[in-house]
Amino acid sequence: MTAADLVIRNARVHTVDASLPRAEAIAVRGERIIWVGDDDVDEHVGPATEVIDAGGALVLPGIVDAHNHVRLGSDAGAVQLAGATSLEEVHRRIRSWLAEHPDAEWVEAEGLNYAAIPGGRMPRAEDIGEDVTGGRPATMFTYDVHNLVLNREAMRRLGIEPGARRLPYGTPERDPATGELTGLIGDFAVMGISRDGQAALSRVLPGLSDARRYERMCRSLEMAIGFGITTIVEPQNSPDDLPLFARAREEGRLASRLIAALFHPPTTTDADLEEFAAAARAYDDDRLRAGPLKLYIDDVIEPHTAAVLEPYSTPPRTTGNTFYPPEDFIDLIPKLEARGFQTFTHATGDRGIRTVLDAVEYARERNGPKDARHQIVHVELVHPDDLPRFAQLGVVACMQPRHFAPDIGVDWRAAVGPEREAHAAPWRSLHERGATLAFSSDWNVAEMDPLVGMYTAMTRADLEGGGAWTTEQTLDLATTIHAYTMGSAFANFCEHDRGSITPGKYADLIVLSQDLFAIEPRAFLDTEVQLAIVGGEVARDAR
Repeated sequence: MTAADLVIRNARVHTVDASLPRAEAIAVRGERIIWVGDDDVDEHVGPATEVIDAGGALVLPGIVDAHNHVRLGSDAGAVQLAGATSLEEVHRRIRSWLAEHPDAEWVEAEGLNYAAIPGGRMPRAEDIGEDVTGGRPATMFTYDVHNLVLNREAMRRLGIEPGARRLPYGTPERDPATGELTGLIGDFAVMGISRDGQAALSRVLPGLSDARRYERMCRSLEMAIGFGITTIVEPQNSPDDLPLFARAREEGRLASRLIAALFHPPTTTDADLEEFAAAARAYDDDRLRAGPLKLYIDDVIEPHTAAVLEPYSTPPRTTGNTFYPPEDFIDLIPKLEARGFQTFTHATGDRGIRTVLDAVEYARERNGPKDARHQIVHVELVHPDDLPRFAQLGVVACMQPRHFAPDIGVDWRAAVGPEREAHAAPWRSLHERGATLAFSSDWNVAEMDPLVGMYTAMTRADLEGGGAWTTEQTLDLATTIHAYTMGSAFANFCEHDRGSITPGKYADLIVLSQDLFAIEPRAFLDTEVQLAIVGGEVARDAR
């Protein structure tokens, strides 16, 4: 027997490996697992072996968070609006923040839930008027970062003319009655997080300074390892952002492994694709890898900007739009695939999802059989006819359970109406039809903690245990864990070295404070990660 560098014993090991589902001990040498079993771990203990007695605790593979915006993160210098359920509470938080930051030149707020705006309308400039901000310019991001709200002073500082139809960072909304700008900037996730959009805003907004961006990212990275996320998939970056991750790695602030997808907006050129390919060659190891491409086919349900097959149930009764004409998008996926790119396409509406599936189907016809593992990200409203197509086409459903908690989805449910609620986030239906589920947090759209997501996947309830809806789509614990580990690893072409506790794979492991298989899902919310191990090294110790 080979002496191990690290042994974990007296554990309840849930391996996510069908060949040996349960074990009591793990032996690690270097970065990799060399043995998993029950009785004979002592044979791997040598004079220099570190032995961890887990005390019967549950050990899982490290979490692979398939969609986590650590670079955007949550800004400590911004007003945090998560959980604010009324405009009055929004104003209270802004005034409280200003009392603590009396010298602030700008008010920057983030995390606004659409439900905080009265009457189901979209937010406007007046919602962060100068009476609230003390005359200061103010920006406010919705919780999904798909819309930016500017007050009148912010619009003046940014030089937005009354006749503006399109900005480098989004599309200005106009009042349908007066034609005047409302202060809402739509399409922000598609345009504002692009290289051009960030360049235009960074000249003005303090929160986009290099120092603030780096510290925001590093706080998110620290949170990630604390939650047992040993592989992060950062889904939307410019090549210019990659040095931030390299710096964090060099400075010892990137404890997790990281995969960075590169953003492919509709304006992407062949020269851009060459730059993406060069970035993938430059960042290509198991600690920091770039390469997949992030696209958008539609926007989001709540403001009626996702592409749906039938009109929305609440005004305006539109069907939304796609960012590409379908006849263009159907050619784009085969083209990118032929150049060696995997794609992550944001699609929330049933028409948007169908457009992506059609494009992948055409890619199979044009390029022949290929293990491409294209992902559709979010997969919120799925027509029943399209459920089997995910498995048939090898398309991964990258989904975020917490998005479908009832306390977050009020406006979503109103927009689609009760007839279509049964088509919402069909986790179980996709799983039963053989689709690969890759679960994730979508931080900071929702909480980063995967245990919150696991709780929601099993209950579809709010954090108090109430309001559960479409419970026929809930999942059992083993399937949920698989989606957060092996499913997400497979989705990102790294199932050969992570995602399960298997000899030969990296020793990316977490030890929990409670046995999830022995408690009710509500108790997940009181469970913590005691140890996070990456490549055989303890990266986080909270014992």
